[in-house]
Amino acid sequence: MLDGNGSGDLLAITGATGFVGRAVLDEALRRGMEVRALARRPQRARAGVEWVRGELGDERALKRLVGRASVVIHIAGVVNAPDAAGFDEGNVRGTLNVVNAALALGVGRFVHVSSLAAREPELSLYGASKRKGEQIVKASSLDWTVVRPPAVYGPHDTEMFELFKLALRGVMPLPPRGRLSVIHVADLARLLLALIPSGEEVTHRIFEPDDGEPGGWTHVTLAKAIGLAVGRRVMPLPLPQRALRWIAWADKAFRGAGAKLTPDRVEYMCHPDWMAGAGMAPPPALWRAQVQTSIGLHATAAWYREAGWIK
Repeated sequence: MLDGNGSGDLLAITGATGFVGRAVLDEALRRGMEVRALARRPQRARAGVEWVRGELGDERALKRLVGRASVVIHIAGVVNAPDAAGFDEGNVRGTLNVVNAALALGVGRFVHVSSLAAREPELSLYGASKRKGEQIVKASSLDWTVVRPPAVYGPHDTEMFELFKLALRGVMPLPPRGRLSVIHVADLARLLLALIPSGEEVTHRIFEPDDGEPGGWTHVTLAKAIGLAVGRRVMPLPLPQRALRWIAWADKAFRGAGAKLTPDRVEYMCHPDWMAGAGMAPPPALWRAQVQTSIGLHATAAWYREAGWIK
């Protein structure tokens, strides 16, 4: 069994070309792990990585992915879809397919990346699909752990990047008053790898990690912190849910499938409590956040500039 520090057998990853998956893959390779990763498109060769061409609906590809693996970290999923069927295809049926492949090939350990949105499944189609995915994992005979990340930020991210762009304009429309947790992608990657070894403290547990900020963040304090990161004084502008719905429909009309603020997202964004749950933190002896968010936001803004995403 892999121990999270480079010794052991094979690690299988879904979603390794995405934002979180890329960070997990990079950290695993830094630790000297042998990795097999699923990708829908051809990828450049990397030492230590065996790429498997396929997707979550491809049973043969999934079996190639998990064959000989000691653990699966399932990261792939859908964060934006036009309807419930689109979310279910990626987050429910996709998870079921990966679980079934792991069971068929005798993989014992399974680390599943969900979302805090799964805690309130009635608020959004996305949250409902992530909760269903969790239920599939929990109902299996696998040695599973579920991780519900809060808002994740860091280099390569295209979701919270929208807030950085708004901060540069000096005005940031926000949901109504509420609190939330955040986590840097590097800290999340370290946690997922730290959960590889099974044990009483992690088996059949659901964890909600965060950055360790006491009391979390309000929308306003996070907006101001992002403003500082990009070198602009930001005027936070909390809006009622009805106004955000209108903006979401306008974004959809303007950017189509590329819209970031969707009507479904508005529903869960306006929930007042998206903080990691009390008593849901990973064992501190196993993992603690290392990236202070104020510093992480500055480093992320610097990466966006260097990559040419912002000026």
